[in-house]
Amino acid sequence: MNRSLYIAATDMNAHQAQMDVISNNLTNVGTNGFKGSRAVMQDRASTGGELDAADELPSDMQGGTSVQQIVTESLYTQGNLTDRQLARYRHQRPGLLQVTMPDGSTAYTRDGSFQTNAQGQLVTSSGYLLNPAITIPQNTTNITVGSDGTVSVKQANSTTVSLIQIATFINPPGLDGRGENLFSETASSGAPNVSQPGLNGAGTLQQGYTEASNVNVVQELVNMIQTQCAHMKSTARP
Repeated sequence: MNRSLYIAATDMNAHQAQMDVISNNLTNVGTNGFKGSRAVMQDRASTGGELDAADELPSDMQGGTSVQQIVTESLYTQGNLTDRQLARYRHQRPGLLQVTMPDGSTAYTRDGSFQTNAQGQLVTSSGYLLNPAITIPQNTTNITVGSDGTVSVKQANSTTVSLIQIATFINPPGLDGRGENLFSETASSGAPNVSQPGLNGAGTLQQGYTEASNVNVVQELVNMIQTQCAHMKSTARP
């Protein structure tokens, strides 16, 4: 196959991968706690020929042969504040809330929008339990969530105190996005360090707010235009 055509083909594939990532970012601009991504590219190179040991040239004979996407990197910058509502908790600084999946495994999320199920337990919008589990009794008169994760549930004659914990990772971009605003631990992310909010480098909580997507719409549109222009140049090669 003609090398120039092959290089152009890999170029088009790379730009398509970038467009896919940009489209996903823009689609999730209204998703609570969503973390935008970027496609990371890498060149491929091959040695074009052999040189005698006695030969000395100012440049080698290596020529690039193509480009390839090596990873889609999540960008863990902080999102903005959104609407103020009861039973919503927004992270400030690093950390993710823990969620118990139906198979007993633990997933992680930045989406602090919780509801109560039929048993009064705090769950995600998909019905997954907050971990550690917290139950809000039916006759509750007031709920207070401190920045340190303490949850005070006041009833007529008593107050129950629970604790929301936060998990931090040494490499958050290494987490595996599994949909439903959830992430899973991987070898790249490292093991979670679970602690009380505000301790050991974990972020704090802010009651009544959720974290918006960190996608910058204007920047993503600029990236889309740049990618489309580069793609058109690739397809226009002779």
